[in-house]
This record gives sequence, structure tokens and C-alpha cells, in this order.
Amino acid sequence: MAETLTTTAAPSAISGAERAADCGLRPSLCVARDVGAMLRDSGLRPTRQRIALGRLLYAKGDRHVTAEILHEEAMRARVPVSLATVYNTLHQFTEVNLLRELAVDGSKTWFDTNVTDHHHFLVEDENRLMDIPGASVSVDRIPEIPEGMEIARVDVVVRLRRKTRS
Repeated sequence: MAETLTTTAAPSAISGAERAADCGLRPSLCVARDVGAMLRDSGLRPTRQRIALGRLLYAKGDRHVTAEILHEEAMRARVPVSLATVYNTLHQFTEVNLLRELAVDGSKTWFDTNVTDHHHFLVEDENRLMDIPGASVSVDRIPEIPEGMEIARVDVVVRLRRKTRS
């Protein structure tokens, strides 16, 4: 008897078109249904709060959020959750590679639902991140790595601002 291997990708690894094709015309329902399985597959217990926050995170496709943004969305959606729980959940999702953490400024941390290899534009006057495909950036030289260490990831953030009129 032949075995079939099925893999479940994080929602961010699936394009919106693929998700729509797999889930009919309402891909947000598919994401909502799959959050529990995604959590179980990554080793996290699918609690009500994690599922609710996961639905808010992944139902809109690839995006960048702060804990404050997600907390505000949770309040609007009537999900009873504290800001501390949002922070804890975002960090737990990051630890199991469901999210990517970006410390752009010392005062603000962003979480990216797209965990593929890519970089970012930061639009400073709008306080907004945009993805740059990984192949669009080339890092020619990396400093010598200390003994016993390895590179986990290279993040490039290109800061943008509106041109001033001359």
C-alpha cells in the first residue's frame, strides 16, 4: 500500500490565488478553519485565544503587524484578549516559524506573516513596511562570523521617505 505524504504550509507560504483555488471563493474561511491544524502541526496547543488571533493574522493574507495593531483588531472583533497575551502569542508563533519578527526600531517590533526569504522597505513617514523579494537584494560581503556561531538570517530594511519638492 502506497503512503501519501501531505504537508501543510503556513498560510503565508501560500499565495492568495492558491488559497482561493483550494478554498473556493471565500479564502478567509479556509484560513479560519486551518488555524487550529496549523497550530497543532507547529507544536502549539490550539487554544481559543491563539485560534482567534491566528484568524485575525492570516485571514488578510501576507501582512505586517505590531502587537498594538493586532490587539486593536482583536478588540474590534470582540476577542477578549489582553495586550500581554497578544505579545506572548506573537512571540510563540515566531518561535515555531509561523511569524517572522522584525525589530525595525528600538521602540517598535513588527511581525510578518510572510516567513519566506525576503527583505523590507520601511516607509518612515507612514510607519509602514512593504516586502522586497529576497532575490531583489544582494549582500556582497558579510563579516566573519564568530567561532561557534552561524547566520540565522540576514534582514535588510531599506528606509524610504517622500521626496521634498524643490
